Amino acid sequence: MKEFWNERYKAEEFAYGTKPNEFLANKIEELEPGKILLPFEGEGRNAVFCSTQGWKVDAFDFSEAAKQKAESLAKIKNVNVNYEISDLHHYDFSENTYDAAALIFAHPPADLRHVLHQNIIKSLKPGGTLILEAFHVKQLHHNRASGGPKNEEMLYTEAMLQQDFKALQILSLKHEVIELQEGNFHKGKAEIIRLFATK
Repeated sequence: MKEFWNERYKAEEFAYGTKPNEFLANKIEELEPGKILLPFEGEGRNAVFCSTQGWKVDAFDFSEAAKQKAESLAKIKNVNVNYEISDLHHYDFSENTYDAAALIFAHPPADLRHVLHQNIIKSLKPGGTLILEAFHVKQLHHNRASGGPKNEEMLYTEAMLQQDFKALQILSLKHEVIELQEGNFHKGKAEIIRLFATK
């Protein structure tokens, strides 16, 4: 899996563009800047955006190529992002540390999904916010140009997120069909799910 992502990210062009995810950008504008965590951050588009909005950003991914692209983008935007090379097992999810966390198209294997989500809950401060956008299971029926895992177990349903994040107050949880325009690999009609919740 690491080899797959290093191969995708090593190209000069940004695989998913340099603009932030639209849902994340809209929700960040509603919040007071603080400290935010972005797991599986890829090439850094969302981390860099959050930093430009005054957030102190911690991000991680297991792809060295992704980190290089993220650091390049941060330099262009003249911001700082604390970006670590780590996998889910080795990242230090410090308890009650973050004012917000964002999971943007984070699709770990099914056996790690619950681990990731419980670590996110642990790492949020009381009152902290979770922003999540990911592919719905119905994405399997769509044009592959809009992206997403081919394994149904790595996709999401409303019931799955309600269960995983039952310790949070869910403010909104929606399955939507949207037109993705995020670089070359998220392009076209897509079935996604969006969650906004607080601890």
